[in-house]
Amino acid sequence: MTYHQHQFDRVEDYLHHRSPYLLVKAIESIAPTEIVTRASVDADAFFITGHFPGAPILPGAMMQEMTTQSAGILIAAKYNPMQDYNTHDPFFNEYALGVLVKIKNARYRGFARPGDDLKITITLKEVIGDTFDFAGSIEVLGKVVLRNAFQLTNIPSKVLQGQASAATINES
Repeated sequence: MTYHQHQFDRVEDYLHHRSPYLLVKAIESIAPTEIVTRASVDADAFFITGHFPGAPILPGAMMQEMTTQSAGILIAAKYNPMQDYNTHDPFFNEYALGVLVKIKNARYRGFARPGDDLKITITLKEVIGDTFDFAGSIEVLGKVVLRNAFQLTNIPSKVLQGQASAATINES
């Protein structure tokens, strides 16, 4: 498969996610098999206010999402099947990049709380067809609070938009 490389100034140019679900705030470094990003835990985020009253912590599902968004940036930057790529028009791209298909494991070793700055490190382990195997970690103040392994894939945008059958995933 032919891949195209893209370099943008903003996280929003790599991902279709938008506030309040765009969780990655900055890209520290990006290489063919590794990306390091930053996120922060905002006290007024929709997923913090009820998790848990009096002891707010970042939900583990949001940590997982931070790792998948970071991996999605790596795919968009280094393993993009599209020469022309635009995340600002939801109907422009032929493919939806970095769709989560499998969480192999996730190990939580601590908490992230409002005000914390998170360092997210993602390593690309293997590419098989349109499927990408990743390992990730999240650190708070130098302490690992999450280690995980997961798979993302690229699918036709029409499948994501509900305009084609999910069976199309296996055909592309």
